[in-house]
Amino acid sequence: MTQQSADLLDWYDIHAREMPWRVGPAARQDGVRPDPYHIWLSEVMLQQTTVAAVKDYFRKFVSRWPTVRDLAGAQDGDVMAAWAGLGYYARARNLLKCARVVAQEHGGVFPDTYDALLKLPGIGPYTAAAVSAIAFDRRAVVLDGNVERVMARYYRVLDPLPASKETLRTLADGLTPNRRCGDYAQAVMDLGATICTPRSPACGICPWMADCAARLAGDAASLPRKTPKAAKPIRLGVAYVAERTDGAVLLERRPDKGLLGGMLGWPGSTWQEAPHDAEPPLDADWQDRGEVRHTFTHFHLRLQVRFARDVSGDPDSGSFLPRTQFSPADLPTVMRKAWDLCR
Repeated sequence: MTQQSADLLDWYDIHAREMPWRVGPAARQDGVRPDPYHIWLSEVMLQQTTVAAVKDYFRKFVSRWPTVRDLAGAQDGDVMAAWAGLGYYARARNLLKCARVVAQEHGGVFPDTYDALLKLPGIGPYTAAAVSAIAFDRRAVVLDGNVERVMARYYRVLDPLPASKETLRTLADGLTPNRRCGDYAQAVMDLGATICTPRSPACGICPWMADCAARLAGDAASLPRKTPKAAKPIRLGVAYVAERTDGAVLLERRPDKGLLGGMLGWPGSTWQEAPHDAEPPLDADWQDRGEVRHTFTHFHLRLQVRFARDVSGDPDSGSFLPRTQFSPADLPTVMRKAWDLCR
């Protein structure tokens, strides 16, 4: 173990963040082991999302589906509804696929090696490394955005991301110890999240401050450099929000593949860069309620919202959901914004 790794683990033993899925360093030293299901679930949830946002979702999931077998037996619609608000809904679909493979082909037990984890649906190199290290204490290079930032600053890597990613991985590999692998993986992520932050890093209390090349050069806050991204295009669309006299609302389930796949939403047009209107799903006194805006990974969406109440008849698309079964919280964020606009 390098001196840097030892220093970081000493720091982690005192400053480790508390998380509902984490087994802290003291408990780990006493022989308590993390639940691989909890580690996998949290890592999938944390992709593109913050720890603060994930905690309540995690607690809700493990309360409703305590084991991977329970999750594997869940209804798709129930899981998608519980996921609503976390975004990146392909992750929820892959979550179910992975749970079912683990339940059916692995006896409900997660494989404990990087290579075996990588074969599961929805698990890529980062998640396989994180689960193998944190859940099973296997040596693996866990490289998320926090770790990339720490490595870029400690070694003062001036080449921009994403081109420098493999260089940063090699540097991270050189510091990864052969023991306390799970603690180390979490320690270096905690370092990036709490001290070596994107803006105004707290270099004065960093356990690696003495040898950090970027701190010594005075440019830590400017690293890592990143190649500028192309501007996101704007797409336009229309959503029709209809409410029947008895309070039922008109919803449709989006196709499994594609954006918001498998989620409930309002009937409407496709989303494209040129203005495009769609025929209303039924005849009604449609009122223009304005526009909601939402940003996805690759584009900005501007969605015109049209609302009609006390509608009747059979719709051309979608179906009416009784009000007692409708929960706005089950909708993806952009659809919930449209509902809020109509309220």
